[in-house]
Amino acid sequence: MLNHIVVMGRLTRDPELRRTQSNLPVTSFTVAVDRDFSGRDGGERQTDFIDVVAWRSTAEFVSKYFTKGSMAVVSGRLQIRDWTDRDGGKRRSAEIVADNVYFGESKKSRESNSSGSYGGGYNSAPYSGEGFNAPPIETSFEVEDDGELPF
Repeated sequence: MLNHIVVMGRLTRDPELRRTQSNLPVTSFTVAVDRDFSGRDGGERQTDFIDVVAWRSTAEFVSKYFTKGSMAVVSGRLQIRDWTDRDGGKRRSAEIVADNVYFGESKKSRESNSSGSYGGGYNSAPYSGEGFNAPPIETSFEVEDDGELPF
């Protein structure tokens, strides 16, 4: 069986680090993910708001380096939980349990986002729960466009 999901989106609020009774770090956050298509009428793109939970050192990493509006790439597994609401109604919710969280943009783009503009760029500095000592890796590059397709 395979249960693996990867999404890329912007955090809708600052993540808040909490601890369980056994002092295990956990943080939950929501990412806003644009769908790759718009409606049949060509209207606005739709956005999905996906709940994510991260545990242990991944939770600490997210709470330290990500804030509202940060672009994040989340890799993990989809978890469906059944629960009962206050009125006794049966409810079901889906969330991603994060195994890895990556920066979805370069530091330069993150800094420009705080002024309101959302730039491109991709930064592939991952974190998967082990020591985080490596600086972010800049992977942006210029591509010449001569107007011809490569195939």
